[in-house]
Amino acid sequence: MNLVISILTITIVLSSILALMSFWLPQMTPDAEKLSPYGCGFGPLGSARLPFSIRFFLVAILFLLFGLEIALLLPLPWGDQLYSPTGTFFWATAVQFLLTLGLIYGWTQGGLEWAE
Repeated sequence: MNLVISILTITIVLSSILALMSFWLPQMTPDAEKLSPYGCGFGPLGSARLPFSIRFFLVAILFLLFGLEIALLLPLPWGDQLYSPTGTFFWATAVQFLLTLGLIYGWTQGGLEWAE
């Protein structure tokens, strides 16, 4: 228990010192360029509130789905040491098949076309 208390004490002291140093060390000399809304010195050229196209979100979701597929299927070679490697292979193939069907459906509906 003594070790836990000493680690907590060191953590609290070190984080307090770093927090106080972050308030005292930075130079607080703002000039006109730093106070402008853009740090590059250029004024805004247009509205920053333009809506994204729904196609952008569809492609982003597809990237997430197939990234998840890779993360789920990556441990598959080590799944052969389980009690039922055939079952592991079956479920991995089922997930891949469903995601491929979803990709084909989105492709045939024109959801992957950038130009309208």
